Amino acid sequence: MDYTELYQQSGALVAFSSGAHWVANAIHDRLVVRRADTFQITRAWHVDVSPSPSNASFVASTNRHSPAAQLSSSSTDALVSHIAWSADSEYLLAACARHGVVNIYKMRDEDWSARIEAGVEGLVRAEWAPDGRNILCFSEWGLRVTVWSLVTGVATHIQFPKHPDRGYAFRRDGRYFVLAERHRSKDMLGVYDAGDSYKQARHYTVPTSSLASLAISPTGKHIAVWEGPLEFKLCILSLPGTLLSTYIPQPDTGLGIRCVAWHPSGSFIAVGGYDDKIHILDGLSWSCVVTLELASRIPTRVTVWREPSNWIEATLGRGYLSYERPQGTQSIIVNRADASKAYPKSGLVQLEWNANGSLLVARYESAPTALFIYAFPAPSERFKPCLRSVLLHTKPVIRARWNPIRSGALVLSCGGGGLYTWSNEWSSSDTDQGVNENEDEEIAECIGIPAKNFQLRDVRWAPDGKGLLLIDKDVFCCAFEVEDDEDETGGA
Repeated sequence: MDYTELYQQSGALVAFSSGAHWVANAIHDRLVVRRADTFQITRAWHVDVSPSPSNASFVASTNRHSPAAQLSSSSTDALVSHIAWSADSEYLLAACARHGVVNIYKMRDEDWSARIEAGVEGLVRAEWAPDGRNILCFSEWGLRVTVWSLVTGVATHIQFPKHPDRGYAFRRDGRYFVLAERHRSKDMLGVYDAGDSYKQARHYTVPTSSLASLAISPTGKHIAVWEGPLEFKLCILSLPGTLLSTYIPQPDTGLGIRCVAWHPSGSFIAVGGYDDKIHILDGLSWSCVVTLELASRIPTRVTVWREPSNWIEATLGRGYLSYERPQGTQSIIVNRADASKAYPKSGLVQLEWNANGSLLVARYESAPTALFIYAFPAPSERFKPCLRSVLLHTKPVIRARWNPIRSGALVLSCGGGGLYTWSNEWSSSDTDQGVNENEDEEIAECIGIPAKNFQLRDVRWAPDGKGLLLIDKDVFCCAFEVEDDEDETGGA
């Protein structure tokens, strides 16, 4: 790995642009953009978060005074809470939820800016629509979602969203926006046409009492909605609102769903709750075709990787070291939580498919130091999903992310001074073809981060899958893979 220098950031607000050409980060009330190849600053703005005494508004302006000259002004009371790139990397937003202000900047014109003020309704969250020309602003108290257009400056209001941070999604092509709403004590879904100024296309009741969230299938034809933590119930609906199926496991666990993940093909859906089981439903009958369950004893056919003890001290935080391969039957400690208590420490905390759906990674709160990788057969193979590999660590795993391009590359963090990688692509260079035919062809490595007192809290892939953002509390750096196999001792 080659590492960049350490750079300041606040609130873990660091993001690659969609083309991976730029890296933006916030530092209190400042917004900085760097080139991803040289990390030289190309744009810098002081984010004015002071609201004006007015109602919700949208204003675009051109300021001929250099924003970079104002960078010395900083206030801990005026923190940027959200930053995000538009889909085409042409615009960048910086929002301060506390003051209800969203500022938009244009990469091609440093003097152009736009500003959204939420007014008395407040602001909880702001994000881009897929077209990169509309911004969604979620108000406080679940009052409404306001869609502001950069082109016309006109706002479209959608009333009573169920949640400000979940329960909504765009179809993959960006044409329809689906929002969970609460009207007259009933859960409802609203389908809005993003191509026609977010006019309502469908509005219907869903068979849930307290909808937790929703997920649209990759094909865009189906919507999965599920109940809150007190009931394990998953409903599959068509986009127009027809109820296709309801899944409740037997026997019912008495607790709800924690994770739901659509297979990239849309043919399956993985569901995990508090019962330490993964239920795989097929896309034809919407019935459970296989259940994968956490067990303390790992089967002998499963590849087990164990983190070497004190490896960071042994390598001085530089270079890399392979995981150990213990022999014989291995077991892990599975914590049995008290199900009578609210939100017990059990069940799935992460379910995520790789790029082509051949692998499924899972993290269980009952076994926080272990990471499980399940193999999923191709359509031409016999349908028998199974546990393929288990990675064991000394500290709990806090992040695990698949490479967005390469289907066989995984990176994870345990909050210490190093990062961990797993790959099944090592036998051939630059391959993006997914799982190798020989399942033993995999490698797991511990990679030190050569920076003093760096504690990796979050790790994120670049959109092109060639770089990583490594984020600590107040600083961040980037890591890039090198082509040769020589000892990598870059300095951060």
